[in-house]
Amino acid sequence: MIARYECADVARIWSDAGKFGCFLQVETALLRALETAGGFGVPAGAAALMQATVRIDLARIAELELRTQHDVVAFCESLAEQLPPAVARFVHFGATSSDVIDTALALQLRATLQIMLAELQAVLRQLWALAAQSEDVLCIGRSHGMYAEPMLLAQKWLSFYAELQRRAAEWQHYAQHELTAQLSGAVGNYTVLPPRVEALLAAELGLAVEPVSTQIIPRDRLAKLVGINALYAGGLERLATEIRLLQRSEVGEMAEGFGAGQRGSSTMPHKRNPVASENLTGISRVLRSHVEIALQNIVLWHERDISHSAAERLYLPDNLGLVVYSLRRLQQLLAGLHMDRDAMRARVAAAPGAHSSYYLHQLLQRTTASREELYARIQALEFAAGPGAADLGAQLELEFKVQLPRLGYAEMLAHYQKQYQAVKLRVQPPAAEQQK
Repeated sequence: MIARYECADVARIWSDAGKFGCFLQVETALLRALETAGGFGVPAGAAALMQATVRIDLARIAELELRTQHDVVAFCESLAEQLPPAVARFVHFGATSSDVIDTALALQLRATLQIMLAELQAVLRQLWALAAQSEDVLCIGRSHGMYAEPMLLAQKWLSFYAELQRRAAEWQHYAQHELTAQLSGAVGNYTVLPPRVEALLAAELGLAVEPVSTQIIPRDRLAKLVGINALYAGGLERLATEIRLLQRSEVGEMAEGFGAGQRGSSTMPHKRNPVASENLTGISRVLRSHVEIALQNIVLWHERDISHSAAERLYLPDNLGLVVYSLRRLQQLLAGLHMDRDAMRARVAAAPGAHSSYYLHQLLQRTTASREELYARIQALEFAAGPGAADLGAQLELEFKVQLPRLGYAEMLAHYQKQYQAVKLRVQPPAAEQQK
């Protein structure tokens, strides 16, 4: 990850120190599982001794790797050097490199998912609060980029909230059900160690056992997480794009916060650009691009190869790091967002035909004219109208000789608020709100 987008807490997890720290957890759990199972000749207290005395020495591991050309072998030799021979001989006993790498990877994923979930919950609380603050504001809803009909501004925020809440549920489910350990040995055949030792190791690490490993944990599990992250990226870009569209000069309904001393252009002093939204849009594209790599990594030769390894070392830390970075930047964006409620109200009031479907259905109930006839007449009036045109309801009353319910701003607001509350009840509020 380049420094501009690096999150220190995530970077630590995926650094060499973080990776080898997880390797050490796995190797220690393996020793303890061998002790507990018995019958392998492991001295009593071997795991406790490793836990108390062994330290990660990155320089020594790098030095050993120059000779071994194998990072796991170098790591295990660095451990053995720090232990008495009677214990050192059981370091990595019965395991393959992938047993350690893939089980440690689950530990790294779990630690990162905890950060991701905490940051997403913070975003969800912000969106819920924005919705609550917007229940008294009507804005113009648009379809195809064109004026459609009024809607509550709150419903925009509730839509983003509901989408990202689905991602939170999926990350939580993934953390609970998709993180697995393995200790199945070469080609996953348990030649040296039986499944009961694997189960002991997994239990100590708080992981499930991979049901059928092939010396590696199948990569569809990683592809699933990267796919969820791609869905998150889609929702992130949808939100960012909405803000960008509403900040355009000719719309001016929202604007990102603009700090003292901030510059929107190197040459145009008047510019106030939606830079955070645009940044998040670009990050979303990178996150989605990782899906193809994750899917290709599912297919390996026979029981295993390492064609996936280099790709994962590159894309996986970047993918997870960018998720966390984007969540934190989104929090900053939402915290400083300006919503011009007056501009939204004025646009609703000036929008011709804003209530056209309402009046169409009122006339269907109050006249004998066909739907086609009514639609055509309302359409003709709307196409001829412009901002500031006579009230559509008054024209329709005269033409069809009926009395229609009139919709001023207050009446419209009350009508949409009533419908919104029914929709809001379908959405689970944030945990903090549930406790109130």
